[in-house]
Amino acid sequence: MNERLKKVKTDSAQFWKSRSKKQKGLLIGTVVGVIALASFLTYLFTRTTMVPLFTELSIKEVGEISEVLTAQGVTYEIAPGGTNILVPEGEVDTLKVSLAAQGYPESGEINNSFFTTNAGFGMTDNEFEVIRLAATQTELENLIKTIDGIKNANVMISLPKKGVFVNDSNQEASAAITLDTEPGYQFSSEQIATLYNLVSKSIPDLSTDNIVITNQYSEYFDLESATTGSGSVDTVQGQMEVKKTIERDLQRQVQQMLGTLMGQDKVVVSVTTDIDFKQENRKENLVEPVDVENMAGIEISAQRITETYTGTDAAGAIGTPQAGADEDNLTYRETGNGDGEYERVEETINNDVNRITKEIQESPYKIRDIGIQVVVEPPVPDDATSLSDGVRSDIEQILATIVRTSIDKEAAGDLSEQDIEEKIIVSVQPFYGNDAAPIDKATPVIPWWIWVVGGILVIVIVLLVATLIFEKKRKENEEELELMELQQRELFVDDINEEKETESTVRRKQLEKMAKEKPEDFAKLLRSWITED
Repeated sequence: MNERLKKVKTDSAQFWKSRSKKQKGLLIGTVVGVIALASFLTYLFTRTTMVPLFTELSIKEVGEISEVLTAQGVTYEIAPGGTNILVPEGEVDTLKVSLAAQGYPESGEINNSFFTTNAGFGMTDNEFEVIRLAATQTELENLIKTIDGIKNANVMISLPKKGVFVNDSNQEASAAITLDTEPGYQFSSEQIATLYNLVSKSIPDLSTDNIVITNQYSEYFDLESATTGSGSVDTVQGQMEVKKTIERDLQRQVQQMLGTLMGQDKVVVSVTTDIDFKQENRKENLVEPVDVENMAGIEISAQRITETYTGTDAAGAIGTPQAGADEDNLTYRETGNGDGEYERVEETINNDVNRITKEIQESPYKIRDIGIQVVVEPPVPDDATSLSDGVRSDIEQILATIVRTSIDKEAAGDLSEQDIEEKIIVSVQPFYGNDAAPIDKATPVIPWWIWVVGGILVIVIVLLVATLIFEKKRKENEEELELMELQQRELFVDDINEEKETESTVRRKQLEKMAKEKPEDFAKLLRSWITED
């Protein structure tokens, strides 16, 4: 065994001395890399992932729960701040059930279940009212927390005191609510209206006017703006949203159209508008002739009377009409005696016209003016003349059509070509801002740890390959040595002149040595042998 250990030690020392400095460095690096990789993998697969067991606890509750976990031998951590307890991920559900059976955490809330466990005959009316109010507040908080975007809620309700007489109950209930909302969450108008309705319907005689809802940032949730709608043109915010919507839609339309023509990265569009939010409701009673050309109506009734007389002594009928007499009622002046005749025609016609009643409700907004600014990059960025005049003219014609069809005719009136050209600007410029864009796309950001892990893996692979190569060469050398030793053994022949040692030859050699070195003793030995014979 010792000889084998010595041989291994000798071979190892000889193998190490026969290596160059580079090979020694590779071997040491391989060992270090393998150990580091094994340590990393061991840490990665054996580490314990800690997750929250309870959050937002009081300091007292954290201390009580930590004592229970220590008694049970559970590994736990207390997060910074002292309000969260972290335990191993695989034990969360089991610990929650176990701690719940022991009454942890003690939230201190009073809800409707309190009455089923603590109700008794010894409770006074005042105590009952206080507990009922606390239970109502707790249940309302739990109801509010079910809405998206709300992490926690605090509700304070003020109820009017009941008087002795019916007329004494003139006071109204009120409620103040503070919400702990998620950062950056935007509540819709429907959610705000739902909050007000939940509180109003949960408490008797509570109107929405007596409810105040704010968040942790002291931002007030207004029911009026929620019910009116953020997009209503009756508010400044609504008008701004309508204006932005119109400008955005027009900008997208122009960007899509010109982007298809020139390329999406070759066109930049900006649209500005002037919106008239004045609303008008009016009623018009119009009267128009049926025959517009002759300004005449339609006959609905007519009466014609004709009188004729011929004879002598027609004194009343002789003469000429007096000046200023009516056409229907003719009067004649006497001119003398004699024969005469007269004729009287009376005609009455009732005409009717078109009577039109219009109730007009104007649009909530009108586009009074539009400005479109377009910047186009030429096909050759450094050469503005590479964009032909025909293409530029087509772009201006497209923009002119959009302006002409979008502006309200009544608000802006008749627009001339000069007016439309003043509302359009087409600029041809190179886009220097696009030079940096391809660099970001061509150089993706790779986390540093990927480079570290990749480098370690490459080093380990290289070292393993080098080790395999060295081991293969060492085995080949050992096989060659064994083969040479075997060949030498086969060629070795015993010397025929060499005397084989036997018991008699050994004794003879001893006697010869004794005779040379100690002749007296040798003589005595011979005498004894002779005497015995």
